[in-house]
Amino acid sequence: MPRALLMLVLVAFTPFVAAAEPETHIVFLAGPKDHGFAGRHEYEADLRVLQRAFEAAPNIPKVRTSFHLGKAPPAADIADADVIVILSSSDRAANEIHPLFPPDPSTNHRGYDDATKTFLQGYDDLVRKRGMGVVILHYAVWAENWAARETDLNWTGGLWVQMISRNPTDQWSMQPVNTTHPVLNGVRPWSYRDEVFSRFFLPEDYRRTDLIVATPQEDRFGIGPQVAAWAYQREDGGRAFVFGGVDFHDAMLVDDYRRFLLNGIYWAARGRVPVEGVQSARPAGIEPYVAPQAPPRR
Repeated sequence: MPRALLMLVLVAFTPFVAAAEPETHIVFLAGPKDHGFAGRHEYEADLRVLQRAFEAAPNIPKVRTSFHLGKAPPAADIADADVIVILSSSDRAANEIHPLFPPDPSTNHRGYDDATKTFLQGYDDLVRKRGMGVVILHYAVWAENWAARETDLNWTGGLWVQMISRNPTDQWSMQPVNTTHPVLNGVRPWSYRDEVFSRFFLPEDYRRTDLIVATPQEDRFGIGPQVAAWAYQREDGGRAFVFGGVDFHDAMLVDDYRRFLLNGIYWAARGRVPVEGVQSARPAGIEPYVAPQAPPRR
């Protein structure tokens, strides 16, 4: 058999091996349980639910996850991360912990010491030079230090600002908008109880896509429907996803809420969100929240 013909035969019968998709690395940065009743502000427990959901998701390529509780590691330790997911308290109080920003009372309120600047510069380089995604959830959207606010605005295109913004606890109706966006794949409107950070400062920006308009039922602050979540496509190629909810732990039992969070994180990691959304099983072991009873008056 001529050599050229032999080569054609060998190629024809050689099994085709598709190039493996790059592994997606999701890094969860959870604040400790530093305040609140059991079942609320359960930062670690909430992110553990999402971590397990990604590790078992049946309709996306296998992902790798890392989990850090408390202060975030140096940026060099997570240099291959595709996205960081931050759920924590804000920087406003001395007794509360944000993974990246030191408590504002320990600073001059406008900036940071040299060690903190170096630490944050490492993360800024990952975000703005490498295109690492950023997800910020719930109370972590609140930044007091001016340098922290500048960082959040550069990374995500929006801010929650004390005295102007609001965070009511209410029964909320969550309405998806701009429904062709991949984060909303498979997501239907849902209603649930939550503390939702809202009334954000959102400058006009073509890179931002609003995702959820939330309407509080009781609305004791009179804020009306508010943008509660958005996606941000930065010019450096990186992405951000912000959502003001994620307070009550039992909300993880709501399928559309959980799917929305998984979609947002996966999209921010530059994953291809399936048309039906990232699928997950209903988590076990979560009890419905029961508000503590006030002690009787004497």
